[in-house]
Amino acid sequence: MEFSVQEIPALIESVLPELYLLILAVFLGIEVIGRVPQVLHTPLMSGSNALSGVVVIGSILMVGRAEDAHWSVLVLASLSLVLATVNVVGGFAVTARMLNMFRKKK
Repeated sequence: MEFSVQEIPALIESVLPELYLLILAVFLGIEVIGRVPQVLHTPLMSGSNALSGVVVIGSILMVGRAEDAHWSVLVLASLSLVLATVNVVGGFAVTARMLNMFRKKK
C-alpha cells in the first residue's frame, strides 16, 4: 500500500484520535497498576494470564489465516504469539513459586 505525499496529512489526521487514546491508556494503566496493593498481585496475575491465553489463541488464528501479501499481519501476529506465550509461562511459574511459599514444610 503506497501513499502519495498529498495523502500523508490526511492519514496522520485519521490516526491521531487512536494515538491519543493509546497514550491516555498507557498513562492510565501505569497509574492504576502503580496503586495496586501487593495483596492483589496474584489475582491480577491470574487475570493477566487469562487475557494472554486469549491473545495466544487469537495470534494462532491470525498466523494461520495470514496471506502471503500481508507480511505485516504475519509478523505482528507472530510477535504477539511469542510475547503472550512468554507472559503465560512466566505468570504460571511465578504463581507456582508463590503458592509453594504457603505450603507446609516437612
